[in-house]
Amino acid sequence: MLSETDMRHLRRAVDLAEESLEAGDEPFGSVLVSGEGAVLFEDRNRVAGGDPTQHPEFAIARWTTTRVSPGERAAATVYTSGEHCPMCSAAHGWAGLGRIVYASSSAQLVSWLEEWGVPPAPVRPLPVGEIVPGIAVEGPVDSLVTRVRSLQARFHGRD
Repeated sequence: MLSETDMRHLRRAVDLAEESLEAGDEPFGSVLVSGEGAVLFEDRNRVAGGDPTQHPEFAIARWTTTRVSPGERAAATVYTSGEHCPMCSAAHGWAGLGRIVYASSSAQLVSWLEEWGVPPAPVRPLPVGEIVPGIAVEGPVDSLVTRVRSLQARFHGRD
């Protein structure tokens, strides 16, 4: 069961996904929170500029490697609107980050895209745990899935 603090950070990640959509980008957002509960970094998708690696989870992993000690990284939580893709999962694991909490799963996103006739991504969608064994992962969160689906539908012109 997620705490109200978890839910507040997760709602912020979904808000960032909406900001991303409003800026003309894919709707994904993430928040990095220290083990003590302080927001350390937040970002949204920035792939519309032409670099398909500009995911917020990847930005978090890169940011932490020069600013946060290994112990602090392990104690931190990444809250994200959608489950990490394999690239971001690997970056998360290599950086030694801790727990992940996501609003919607990769499997949910894949099913929505199939339903809407959107071609599959160039990389196979795999659960975070298949990329980073033993990582603490929580999600999806039913109370936020509808909102995330709506953002994805708007991005893909299916609303």
